[in-house]
Amino acid sequence: MRNTDMTPLILANATEAANAVAERIITLLQDKPDAVLGLATGATMEPVYHALIGAHRAGRVSFSRALSFNLDEYVGLHPTHPGSYRSTMNRLLFDHVDIDLSRTHVPDGMASDIERAAADYEQQIAEAGGIDLQLLGIGRNGHIGFNEPGSPLESRTRQVRLHAETLAANRTFFADARVPETAITMGIATILSARSIVVLATGAAKQAAVAEALAGRFDAACPASALSAHGDVTWILDSAAAPGARAA
Repeated sequence: MRNTDMTPLILANATEAANAVAERIITLLQDKPDAVLGLATGATMEPVYHALIGAHRAGRVSFSRALSFNLDEYVGLHPTHPGSYRSTMNRLLFDHVDIDLSRTHVPDGMASDIERAAADYEQQIAEAGGIDLQLLGIGRNGHIGFNEPGSPLESRTRQVRLHAETLAANRTFFADARVPETAITMGIATILSARSIVVLATGAAKQAAVAEALAGRFDAACPASALSAHGDVTWILDSAAAPGARAA
């Protein structure tokens, strides 16, 4: 069922919002066990993956036939580095469910030719038949993936330089607080090619970005506003992230 209504689903707290997102993924895999999932990282997503692991252990869902493609990866981090998104996804989800790691894909931030690696990633997504459900968070500056403000609508997977605000937000994931300044990310056009998109936003810090994204028009200053052009997007928020909510 296509969702052309941008009205968000607002739940009481971050746990309920994350569980609602997990249920969307579970339902998809129950209906289509070989679904292609677009996955995201970040603190917002951790409870989603926790819920998916619980559902798998309870026998509610299998990932064995699924494929996954992550949105992004830091350039220059080895996959075993604890701050890399490959390492993070293994730790938070892949190592705890029945998916073969060969069926999980993360951009190659260690490639000698990043431009070629980006093109190869686009080709892998196309060969998989495209993404059935793309999971997204939203940055405080409105970024999706690592598409920072100013990213063009037609952008595809590519290397990007991260904004200072993004670097500051991600320092807590690095023991030495040294966040790589560049990353490889799916582009806005790549994201919009997914058949269905689910956006999860929690916490008062995301409220302004969510409001801009839901304004109903594309503004390059808020990359998430590009989602208004997609025909099947579901926004799932906790009460703190909802536009107009009062911060605690």
